[in-house]
Amino acid sequence: MIELIVKDWLAQKLAAPVCLEVPAGPPASFVVVEKTGSGRKDHIASATLAVQSYADTLYKAALLNEEVKAAMDRLPEHPAVSAARLNSDYPFNDTAAKRRRYQAVYDVTYHENAAP
Repeated sequence: MIELIVKDWLAQKLAAPVCLEVPAGPPASFVVVEKTGSGRKDHIASATLAVQSYADTLYKAALLNEEVKAAMDRLPEHPAVSAARLNSDYPFNDTAAKRRRYQAVYDVTYHENAAP
């Protein structure tokens, strides 16, 4: 699963915890990796991933987002990943939970039979 590959990659590169969903009793800052879409052609898989950076202020969320983008830009160093392209990033506050966050959306091309 590409989500696990990216989660593990970011966990190695970032000081903030990286999760696949918002944890119960979340820390002040953390990152969530979510797959929003996928496709496949000739055994080459692609996915759109939303990487959300949470923090206690919007400024800190923006700084964490910059760290996420730097790590994601290096994702093709992983042997299972061919490309990671930033689609967009923007402030994306969680108004229901009243949490500050940024979201970076990446288009990732990878080998579909790759293990995390």
